[in-house]
Amino acid sequence: MKRFFYIQVGVLLILGMSSCGRVATPKPFGYFYIAVPDTAYLSLSEYQAPDGSRPCANFPYDFQLSRNARVVLRTGEDEDYWINVHYPTLNADIHCSYKPVHGNLRSLTDDAMGFVYKHVSQASAIPERVYSNPDARVYGVLFNLQGNTASPSQFFVTDSTRHFFRASIYCNCRPNADSLAPIYDYIQQDVLRMVETMQWR
Repeated sequence: MKRFFYIQVGVLLILGMSSCGRVATPKPFGYFYIAVPDTAYLSLSEYQAPDGSRPCANFPYDFQLSRNARVVLRTGEDEDYWINVHYPTLNADIHCSYKPVHGNLRSLTDDAMGFVYKHVSQASAIPERVYSNPDARVYGVLFNLQGNTASPSQFFVTDSTRHFFRASIYCNCRPNADSLAPIYDYIQQDVLRMVETMQWR
């Protein structure tokens, strides 16, 4: 029995001494690799639902969206023409709302700005970019919310007289700007495409 005890002690001493030469180095914190798909575009009015219908064919606005996205209609009181552009593989959405303008442009603009600046406590900066396309009568502002905000990008566009459209990106998970950067960058390109191809109907 004593012999077995001495053998165990000897093995432990040898293992302890052999590990003394190594310096423990902490591993850097990493994130899962997120693969984003290639993008091709189609018009919202041409989008086909799984049942073959074109639910957005008669909307008062049109823009190009990614073929990797799905359109989900939002229904409810005062929510005509509201949609979510859903990215199934990225677990993210662009929430889109539409309001007709009836002399209430200032109120609609103030509401849109309020939605942006309610994230000010979490955002490290909120740079604005003014957009203007007189030929298409599309004018608006794009907001890039930096930091760990629930919505990293928002915008609104209008023709100033009849149409007002607002959209915001949301990932369906806890916000972390570092780990979600590939998704944000990918969808941000689609947001710019939406704005640049926006048309009123």
